[in-house]
Amino acid sequence: MEQIRAIVVLESLASGLRLEVFRLLVRQGAQGMVAGEISSTLDIPPTNLSFHLKNLTHAGLVTVEQEGRFQRYRANMALMLDLVAYLTEECCAGDAGQCENLRGASTVSPGILPALRPHAEAGS
Repeated sequence: MEQIRAIVVLESLASGLRLEVFRLLVRQGAQGMVAGEISSTLDIPPTNLSFHLKNLTHAGLVTVEQEGRFQRYRANMALMLDLVAYLTEECCAGDAGQCENLRGASTVSPGILPALRPHAEAGS
């Protein structure tokens, strides 16, 4: 991921409402939700929601698919995983031991964190 792409994604998530929408769509998984369901679940007026969905879609965080007269929205999990990898790929300068200590301090479930890559031995 390039820095400019990461900035666009992070800027889109900098709104509390957009963050709520994205997290709701993440919970829904591949099923996603139609706009009306999102609006009623989060108690957001449809016109307000439309503005935020457009922003999330423009940033690539959300995909939209026409289903008859409805639009179904889904979280772009691949992009989110790319962003997390971009933010953490150089963690501790590749020293897996340091990263392991940080993992122990994290409240995130270990299964969610990316796998540790073994630190290359000097001269290898």
